[in-house]
Amino acid sequence: MKKIWQKDNTTTNDLVTKFTVGKDLDFDNRLAKYDVLGSIAHAKMLAEVGLIRLDEEQAIVAVLEEVLIDIEKEAFEIDKSAEDIHSQIENILIEKLGETGKKIHTARSRNDQVLTDIKLYLIDEIREITELTDSFFQILKDKANLHKDVLLPGYTHLQVAMPSSFGLWFGAYAESLVDDLELLFATKNIINKNPLGSAAGYGSSFPIDRESTTYKLGFRTLNHNVVYAQMTRGKSEKLLANSLSVLAGTLSKFSYDVCLYLSQNFDFISFPKEFTTGSSIMPHKKNPDIFELVRARCNRIQALPNELILVTNNLPSGYHRDLQLTKEILFPAIDSLKECLEILIYTLPNIEVKDNILDDEKYKYIFSVEKINEEVKNGKSFRDAYIQIGQEIENGLFEYDYKELNHSHQGSLGNLCLDEIEYQFNKVRDKLLG
Repeated sequence: MKKIWQKDNTTTNDLVTKFTVGKDLDFDNRLAKYDVLGSIAHAKMLAEVGLIRLDEEQAIVAVLEEVLIDIEKEAFEIDKSAEDIHSQIENILIEKLGETGKKIHTARSRNDQVLTDIKLYLIDEIREITELTDSFFQILKDKANLHKDVLLPGYTHLQVAMPSSFGLWFGAYAESLVDDLELLFATKNIINKNPLGSAAGYGSSFPIDRESTTYKLGFRTLNHNVVYAQMTRGKSEKLLANSLSVLAGTLSKFSYDVCLYLSQNFDFISFPKEFTTGSSIMPHKKNPDIFELVRARCNRIQALPNELILVTNNLPSGYHRDLQLTKEILFPAIDSLKECLEILIYTLPNIEVKDNILDDEKYKYIFSVEKINEEVKNGKSFRDAYIQIGQEIENGLFEYDYKELNHSHQGSLGNLCLDEIEYQFNKVRDKLLG
């Protein structure tokens, strides 16, 4: 396919083409739908401002809608001889409409085209990630409520510390997702601005209406300054990478906890055997491979911001081909995060928690602070009570009946604030999906 920037019939160098196109076409398939939608909005706007006739706009839109149907039916294929999806869509219009098809690129560049495509694609991916996170949140919240009275040892420095509960544990990760979505919402607000019409990054002498395409494409507003509009390429990807890395951090930490709690030395939880794997040599093994792989994948995702910074951080304003690589860095990571959420949503409902964990003698001193607090309630100062209980522990005299724990403040063992956490989650979720 002839490149849209070719001015004659000179053949381009195959090795140069292979290197410069790279893996781009593999990822452009994701952008095809958005490229067509952007072209439809652009064509309608061109007719509105008198740059093409109404009949030309109608002919262009009709062809583009046919292509869109093929894309939605998964019948559309990227032409491997094309330089990119933008070139292929324009070539289809020219093949079918001749001179009329050649008018679609009026007042735009591939620079604002691909930026528009990427932003629309990322907004849809944010929606999907939000929906998956919502499903995961609901499971965590329900498990927290179901097991709110089952005690669990709390650790600091991986040393036995204070009493916790499965209600606190599940609820902690549920609340973590609230903040993760808050960051994702802030990212969406920044991405959700229309760059179309900025052309190569310096606008156009044509009297285009950028508010029109903003409305047609469903953007919240537009990137007003055309130079800055182009500067959001790379920035949008970095911002989303940061948001994904924070969410991935929550999933990774949760998965590490699960691996730890499944081990025989802890033995706090279990899963049916179909959710574990075995060993080729040790017949007793039940390995938490699902959670180990979630942890590893999410740790890779947490490296995303750094990788994108290294690609984009030393670039001046304006478009640079370096930015092409952001797709192959970010797009697979989006897939990986969604797959991690999907497997957690599938697996977590099957978790089984152990009762009476704190009956084990090794957790005896986990109640030392409880006994200090009792002494304080009976009139001692905290420091004197601390010294007294510390001496009891050192002399082997410490005893405590943990059956009577009474924690009532907000967010504690006896007051998980699950309703408040759910309210905050639903509020930010609804903003993201609205």
